[in-house]
Amino acid sequence: MNTLGKAVLALATLAASAHASAVGRLVDLTVYDRTTQQELPVYRHDGRYYVAGQPGHRYQIQLRSQEDSRALGVLSVDGVNVVSGDTADWSQSGYVLQPYDATDIQGWRKSLSEVADFVFADASRSYAARTGRPENVGVIGMAIFLPRRMIRPMPMPMPMPMPMPTPMPAPMSAPQESMTSRRMAAPPPAPTAPIAESAIAPSPAKALPGGPLGTGHGARETSEVTYTDFERASSTPNEVITVYYDTRERLIAQGVIPGDTPPERTRPDPFPGHFVPDPR
Repeated sequence: MNTLGKAVLALATLAASAHASAVGRLVDLTVYDRTTQQELPVYRHDGRYYVAGQPGHRYQIQLRSQEDSRALGVLSVDGVNVVSGDTADWSQSGYVLQPYDATDIQGWRKSLSEVADFVFADASRSYAARTGRPENVGVIGMAIFLPRRMIRPMPMPMPMPMPMPTPMPAPMSAPQESMTSRRMAAPPPAPTAPIAESAIAPSPAKALPGGPLGTGHGARETSEVTYTDFERASSTPNEVITVYYDTRERLIAQGVIPGDTPPERTRPDPFPGHFVPDPR
């Protein structure tokens, strides 16, 4: 797979700092409510991360690199790539962060100079639902790639001269035999079959207060970026960050924020398009 491609570079940077509400190892991801001007606290439940949003509030995704090299973040909201609008996949375009830099992603990328604001909205009014993709509403995801590092080849050592053997006289009656050394080739590795994921039957739906939360397509505002090249070290992400979101009332009902009701089993997928489709 050719991992050299165009990626979007965010020009606006912020002073990097530690955040208790951040999620991630290579890159910290924080959800910031622009209406209340507060970072949304992160709730950890059953090994997953959640934030509670309020319908009608604008929000942005803050990214802070923890790496000493550039990093590419392919960012998705509700299973949709925030740069291209395509169903999110790891191989798509994203934002490139410089070492230890930070930036704010404020909305859906409309051009190199403009975005449409991220706005918490009823799931039925989310951008994903309005474009016919409601299956993964309620999740923010980022696949992080590190760059391919150029490694100079090590010089080949000069061969040491071999000492001349002392000739031994051979009997005249028998010809001298030569011995050829042989190197056994290791057998090729056995082909591995892809691992199939087990299907999990969802539990019966429980009554939750109000409708689920999604991300709408808000007003446009200026956000300047340029294109840059980025060669990925691998076609597989070095890290995948997943943050689920919903209203506070629904998270309480699901048991994420302390309450009595157990959580739902079904979860949206931030990158539903994992595999390459057949060509047409």
